[in-house]
Amino acid sequence: MGARKESYEDMMAKLENIVSSMDQGDTSLEETMKNYEEGIKLCNKLYKILNDVEGKIKVLTDEGELDFIKGEE
Repeated sequence: MGARKESYEDMMAKLENIVSSMDQGDTSLEETMKNYEEGIKLCNKLYKILNDVEGKIKVLTDEGELDFIKGEE
């Protein structure tokens, strides 16, 4: 069975939890490093998703689908 793909919102929530736990400062250095590494991986995934969405919007714009973005007039 394939792994379920996480949504953008789920990944953002995880990242927010990581940042919150790191801000509290009550974790060990090892746990902080583990959280940091996981946070960087999440940031990279989120950045890729945003770039993909931006590319799709540009394609729609380049193909004359401006009404989709601005709303039909």
